[in-house]
Amino acid sequence: MSTPTSPQKVYLVGAGPGDPELLTLKALKVLQSADVVLVDDLVSASICALIPSHVRTIYVGKRGGCKSTPQAFIEKLMIHEAQSGLRVVRLKGGDPLIFGRGGEEIESLRAQGIQVEVVNGVTSALAAMSALPQSLTHRELAHGVMFLTGHPKSRAPEAAKTNSEEVQSGQGPEQEQGQNLDWESECKLEWESIGRCARSAKLTLVIYMGISAAQTIQSGLLLAMHPQTPVALIENASLVNERVVFTVLENMFTSLSSESLSSPCVIIVGDVIKGAQAAGSVVVGPCENTQVHITEVQAPKLQANHSKRLKQI
Repeated sequence: MSTPTSPQKVYLVGAGPGDPELLTLKALKVLQSADVVLVDDLVSASICALIPSHVRTIYVGKRGGCKSTPQAFIEKLMIHEAQSGLRVVRLKGGDPLIFGRGGEEIESLRAQGIQVEVVNGVTSALAAMSALPQSLTHRELAHGVMFLTGHPKSRAPEAAKTNSEEVQSGQGPEQEQGQNLDWESECKLEWESIGRCARSAKLTLVIYMGISAAQTIQSGLLLAMHPQTPVALIENASLVNERVVFTVLENMFTSLSSESLSSPCVIIVGDVIKGAQAAGSVVVGPCENTQVHITEVQAPKLQANHSKRLKQI
């Protein structure tokens, strides 16, 4: 009679923004002792290269607007592997507890009696500001910071029909691009309210996954914020192909399009960006190939109708 296998602990590990030198020592130690690693789409190739060759690696990509592995399948796979007695690592870009669905996975694993340990990573917002370089909370320019997602959870049920063979093989179903578009109107953020809060409380806005919704974000924020509010767009923060574009709120969407910026790209809105521009940095951070583009940054000029609108808020 065989003895039942005791479930192993599952590790939710932050891979950081991509630069392998920003991976924590603890994250590296956990990776090197893993039996199976479930890798997020935004984990860089240089980080994946640190996973030992004997470790089974399963790529469970999730990126907004693209084909993705359903979240329910990922959770079932983690549970199955842990209950099989394997040491499971869920490797995520940035930090697993900042827009990384870490909370959902913790709940799912705990419901099955599986212990979870979180190994934090450097979130992309910090790497993005280091590229300027500037502080998110410079005390003369901001009283705080607000982390936001431009891609909130849809209310639509996620397609996640899986069977035992799919879970055991790690080859799950894929969610097609645009599957939840019919539910878009039910999951919009109130960008006007967010802008009003940021303006009155003097907050820096950091927007993750905001590329596809950039026009909506810009329109909403302009209802409450000055059109010349400084904005920085940082693509591939911390990587050798990192790019930084300075612009202003009213030109944000145009700048994204004209510079052909794509995901992953962090949007930072607020006066701290004005401070970064004043510093005059051109090549910054760990990446010697960083490209900095100044896009239509103008001195603040209030139009009469917008000035009246701001006074009413």
